[in-house]
Amino acid sequence: MNFTLLITVLLTAITLVVAAYVIAKLIGPRSYAKQKGEPYESGIPTRGTSWLPVSIGFYLFAILFLMFDVETVFLYPWAVVVKEFGTMALLSIGFFLVVLVLGLAYAWRKGDLEWK
Repeated sequence: MNFTLLITVLLTAITLVVAAYVIAKLIGPRSYAKQKGEPYESGIPTRGTSWLPVSIGFYLFAILFLMFDVETVFLYPWAVVVKEFGTMALLSIGFFLVVLVLGLAYAWRKGDLEWK
């Protein structure tokens, strides 16, 4: 393997990140007003503390959504090449969809898709 290329890429990446940070610090606006550090929601100042406990259901729902959304994205490349691969591609995507539907049924049966 050619480690010179790898080292060059890593050094270039590090240099660009440091340069972007330094340039942003040098030419970026500086405003340290007290109001700038306060939390806002939709442009309206919050009442009370902004650190409220959030139900774990929101996180589970978001993770399930992302999981099924990302898996659905895998269907697009398959749809492009399905004619080239024929029956094997059809069987592979069939198995993929069966696993996807079983995962959805499992989450549904556990009650993870219901708001409580």
